[in-house]
Amino acid sequence: MGTDDSLEITAHSSGISYQDLIASDRVPAPDVLKLVNPINLPTTKVPVSQFTTREFYDLEMTRLWPKVWQMACREEEIPRVGDHIIYEIGKFSIIVIRTEAGIKAHHNACLHRGRRLRDRDGRVLQFTCPFHGFTWNIDGSLKHIPSRWDFPDIKDDEFGLPSAQVGTWGGWVFINMDEDAAPLNDFLGVLPDHFKIWQPENCYIQAHVAKIMATNWKVVQEAFMEAFHVIMTHPQMLPGIGDENSQYDVWGNISRAVTPNGTPSPHLSFTPDEQAMFDAMSDRRMDGPPIVEIPADMTARATSASGSRQTASDLTGREVSDAELVDSIYYTVFPNFHPWSPFNRIQYRFRPYQDDHRKSVMEVYFLAPFKGERPPPAKTHWLTEQQDWTDAEELGMLARVFNQDSMNLPNVQIGLEAAQNKEVSFSRYQETKIRHFHHLLNQYVSQ
Repeated sequence: MGTDDSLEITAHSSGISYQDLIASDRVPAPDVLKLVNPINLPTTKVPVSQFTTREFYDLEMTRLWPKVWQMACREEEIPRVGDHIIYEIGKFSIIVIRTEAGIKAHHNACLHRGRRLRDRDGRVLQFTCPFHGFTWNIDGSLKHIPSRWDFPDIKDDEFGLPSAQVGTWGGWVFINMDEDAAPLNDFLGVLPDHFKIWQPENCYIQAHVAKIMATNWKVVQEAFMEAFHVIMTHPQMLPGIGDENSQYDVWGNISRAVTPNGTPSPHLSFTPDEQAMFDAMSDRRMDGPPIVEIPADMTARATSASGSRQTASDLTGREVSDAELVDSIYYTVFPNFHPWSPFNRIQYRFRPYQDDHRKSVMEVYFLAPFKGERPPPAKTHWLTEQQDWTDAEELGMLARVFNQDSMNLPNVQIGLEAAQNKEVSFSRYQETKIRHFHHLLNQYVSQ
């Protein structure tokens, strides 16, 4: 896998390139958004069976999830010694807990008869199995065995809870079940440098909504890795989104898309005026009159940025650029974590639901900057498969946008199950992030 400097990134669209667009902004974009790193991978065809069969899911459970770094929670969710969350991925259950020595992770199963040690998030100062009372300290060391005389074969120093590696970045806590895996920083590569100006560690969870989806986790995830779907799925956005002008880049285990706003889609057969572009950007309720009348001497892009610049600059101590305030800047950390720049607030995580290869959990975090005392993190708001995204009022106007995506996704799964073609195909440029994901996934499952 590598990059190819000769890749014609300007040939992917008839519209303005992202780099040319930000060059004309009133407040210049930061250097990180001026980076261009397209990847040259062969045309990607993925077997339909990778989305539909238990066999491939079992490969992921054997060769991917136990071997890869994955986001488990935020540090702010476990602020005190004994605070813990249960992170579940398929059949695996991990307790992530804060101890006196820092954050640790343990497999959530009693070493006696296998009963889960913890059934819910909370705070404890020891782990006591509700079945027979075997007890461990929160650092994983053995504390107590009932009827100790009856277990002469157990050696106390060898009966600690199996652990997972823990790493932190940007206020996020990652775990890796492979104790021999390279450190998290090695895995993240360029990501900490890219996010240095955005300081996600100084943000808090403003909202966290998790919805059960009737589709494989990869199907859901892939819908949020490109702007190619906007033309059909979110047509109300087209006057104000440069969907086909998006820039896609790859660095190691990290991929990035930047979708410009305040510029029209090349798919339109007309040129919208600045007010129409602004309305499409700012009023994603999809109905009603304009919220703001933009000045005659301003562009939609500049107007949108100016409306939030003072607040953003006060929070960061620097003049925040038009691009940071207006554009969608969305990264993927392989395999399933999607941090956006904090001015977008959105962060995604996608994972299998319980141990079902046809169901998944889509999670939306709003990560927001703050000043002064850290606000408490929002509790997770769970939505069932039947519930609507608008049942999560904290998502605001984006809930209706997520509903548009959700109309497609179960039908993608149904279509894949019935498909007569044996492979799905991904475009060369606009689906770069998806091709990169499958390139890495195949490296894991083929080991």
